[in-house]
Amino acid sequence: MSTRTARTPRPGRTSHTSRTPRTSRTALLRRVPRLVLVGVRTHVSYMSRSPIEITFAVLVPLVYATLAVYLFRAAGDPDRLLTASVGAGLMGIWGSVLFGSGGAVQNQRWLGTLESLVVAPTPLALVLLPITLATAVIGTYAMGATLLWGVLLFDVPLDFAHPLLFLLAVPVCVLALGMTGLLLAATFVLLRNANALANPLDTPVWLLSGLLVPVTVLPAWTHPVSWALPTTWGARAVHAATSGGDVVTPMLTALALGAGYALAAVLVLGRVERRARAAATLALT
Repeated sequence: MSTRTARTPRPGRTSHTSRTPRTSRTALLRRVPRLVLVGVRTHVSYMSRSPIEITFAVLVPLVYATLAVYLFRAAGDPDRLLTASVGAGLMGIWGSVLFGSGGAVQNQRWLGTLESLVVAPTPLALVLLPITLATAVIGTYAMGATLLWGVLLFDVPLDFAHPLLFLLAVPVCVLALGMTGLLLAATFVLLRNANALANPLDTPVWLLSGLLVPVTVLPAWTHPVSWALPTTWGARAVHAATSGGDVVTPMLTALALGAGYALAAVLVLGRVERRARAAATLALT
């Protein structure tokens, strides 16, 4: 009767059982960029084929743009028509992120896959981040649609003060909005009807962020709230690139606040997961 001897690992190699938590974290950090990029590409491809997503991403901002152009014209300020079109596009991006973040959690819940995502080895934050970034990328359709709508229908000249910085400020604003959406999605995990919270957040946030009207026209007590939102600084960078002003400082501030929101989302998700498991609020049934 033969006996088997334990196989010893080759020199220079470590067995799977000898991996330390630090090694696992390092391997996860190396996978993060690829995981996010593949996730964003997958969700953008999926959403781009959805007639409902494209309809809301394009048609609703056109209504915003039409109303904004007429309001600016009625106020005797025709020189800011381009600002109105850009602001309507930003409103479309925000709407896409807000309802996309709530819808992402709800869709996973309806499909019965939310529980699997929560218990998966990949952190839930890295699962939700590509979804929220993808909704922001889909929202950029709104920016292109409103600018084209303004040119074709209202003869709005595309005379950007800083064209190259505008092309850089829009992705930064999209990233900041995506980080905000990640924090929202972290709280939406706990709610069985996430859209019930998304609906009342739409208008207040774009008003406080100065997406269409300047923050300075709002009451003074709202300014600290506005300054704490990365959407405010992202919008300020885009508007500065459109009409003139400092673009770099608002972009850096938006990125810093967005990183803070992402860190807060990771911390919140840990508590939300434990709370959701204890309250059994992940599934619909």
